[in-house]
Amino acid sequence: MAESPFGRSRTHNDRVTELFEKWSKYIRYLLRNRKSVPPSDIDDLAQEVFLRLLRYSDETEIESPGGYLSRITQNVANEWCERARVRHPHDESALAELLSESDDEPEMALARTQRSEHVQAALEELPARRRKVLLSRVEHGMTYKEIARQQGLTHRVVVRDLARAYKTLRFRLNPEDL
Repeated sequence: MAESPFGRSRTHNDRVTELFEKWSKYIRYLLRNRKSVPPSDIDDLAQEVFLRLLRYSDETEIESPGGYLSRITQNVANEWCERARVRHPHDESALAELLSESDDEPEMALARTQRSEHVQAALEELPARRRKVLLSRVEHGMTYKEIARQQGLTHRVVVRDLARAYKTLRFRLNPEDL
């Protein structure tokens, strides 16, 4: 049998068991101090450290068990974080799903209705030409040149009417109305 780093002749599994008994609290301490590792995963990752140690050859001599286990712990935690990042990507579809779920709630529907009423009332107070220019831009996505051509106005008048319409709406609507 191989010589143990602790001086006695033991099997590889016995040495790993001995290392586990001596160093498991330290490994958990290292994992707890990593902000990226949630507390619920600390025991699993600590176990993974010792499982990796079991995979190493029986011939591997460990001169500094603390440093060796610290390095394995770092590697396990880094790999876990990388897998978690890939496993839980944050894409726009997940955000859109969350937003659509919150929009279905009754409070959100009521707030949306009230907001729409406030905006509609403010729009009706605008002079007819400004309202028409603003709606062409906002609802139909028309460019300034397209609006000017459609309404028989100059580009400069469209820009001025839009600026005045936005200014009026900013004064008439409270930030919470938007």
